[in-house]
Amino acid sequence: MKTHYDVAIIGAGVIGAAIARKLSSYELDVVLVDKEADVSFGTSKANSGIVHGGFHSPAKYLKTKLEVRGNLMFDQLQKELDFPFRRCGILVVAFREEELQAIETLYRQGIDNGAFGLELCGRERLLHLEPKLHPDVIGGLHAANGGIIEPYRFVFALVESARKNGVELLLNFKVQSASHADGLHTIVAGDGRAVKARFIINAAGIHADDISAVFNAESFHITARKGEEFLLDRESKAYPGKVIFPVPSANSKGILVIPTVDGTLMVGPTAVETEDKGDLATTARNLEDVFNFARKLIPSISERDIITSFAGLRPAMLPDNDFHIDISRMAPNLIQVAGIQSPGLTAAPAIADYVKDLLKQCDCRLVEKKNYDPYLPKVSGLRHLSIHEAAEAQAENPLYGNVICRCENISEAEIVEAIRRGHHTLDGIKFFTRAGMGRCQGGFCSYRIIKIIMRETGMGYHEVTKRGGGSYLLADRLGPSTPATEA
Repeated sequence: MKTHYDVAIIGAGVIGAAIARKLSSYELDVVLVDKEADVSFGTSKANSGIVHGGFHSPAKYLKTKLEVRGNLMFDQLQKELDFPFRRCGILVVAFREEELQAIETLYRQGIDNGAFGLELCGRERLLHLEPKLHPDVIGGLHAANGGIIEPYRFVFALVESARKNGVELLLNFKVQSASHADGLHTIVAGDGRAVKARFIINAAGIHADDISAVFNAESFHITARKGEEFLLDRESKAYPGKVIFPVPSANSKGILVIPTVDGTLMVGPTAVETEDKGDLATTARNLEDVFNFARKLIPSISERDIITSFAGLRPAMLPDNDFHIDISRMAPNLIQVAGIQSPGLTAAPAIADYVKDLLKQCDCRLVEKKNYDPYLPKVSGLRHLSIHEAAEAQAENPLYGNVICRCENISEAEIVEAIRRGHHTLDGIKFFTRAGMGRCQGGFCSYRIIKIIMRETGMGYHEVTKRGGGSYLLADRLGPSTPATEA
């Protein structure tokens, strides 16, 4: 293992991944480290997957500038990285006269921020844009530039592109200590692995305060804000054409109705601050509250369509209610990227540019690579192929003929491709392929995927995990490891 680098990035969520990909275009030795078994396994995996429209916050905030700039970068990024993304538009809807004043404020903010595609709407216009809205709606805001994205696939693509262009990825690397001598930081993981780097970028999400303390840098406290979300079946009659927002509150954008790129529907999130950075529980009480509110937006939403629930933790904003992205005043050549919650995913590519400029200020020499390749090969998904295209794919690779996940129509070829791209946990394969995300939530396909993991990696039954760490799936013998095509 290489041990000396120019830049070490701590945290392989969407922010660390975007920074790694940006820096991979320069003549730098870069390492990306994360404490989890795969990238995007922290806050990013439970992201709502919205590309925001640039109107929720005033122009004075850094987060607003980066949100507006980042929004404009997604079309080119999708061409290069082939992740699921669609500009479906966003609606913020009002049901009372006093809410219309808030809508007008959001509109003026968006215009001041330089956001495009904003439109104030009356009732008839809103119901034309989204017929499934509650008929009591009286007005709202339409942001045509808003969109939806599959967040984990975005992170996977960013990291894959970064690795293709020379970035090294170290997983299960939980930073325990750090020291600085002779112009180099040494960071040591809990298992004893160590790397040295001249520059450190702290992109550790809800743990950015802990990492800052490890480097004896700025003292700040990040409170986790838990959001519970509920996923509805793709057959739900409530699936809207646009993301639906209520008028926001002081600390939250509210309970949303979110169509996903692949056809399921999300409702949520809640917003409850917690000191427990491992609290991912969901509750029946919050389910009831979320659905009671969501039905005020779209009456046809039903709990009967729920296929799963989950919770994510995002870093609550620091006291000034903004992102904190700056060069440390206390630790040499350390860049803090902290307090990045919504609209962090939207801002991520712009944050990467911003951090690159901060590295320049630290006298990091940036020379563009002549052989930098921003493009990734397209991933062929059976569910997106016509009958004739599927037949051609199967003729070239017979594994396309074996459907492993029936709910999402995922073939064995796609499972194998995910494993060969470095995803060796059940969740990693789920996020890469969507296998296990359908109505039965892996009831049919998990066993088959485990067998394929064992066959392709040589793992024993006792080594396969759901998400790394101690999340082992099998407590007794699975049986002979026969090819999945024979199962």
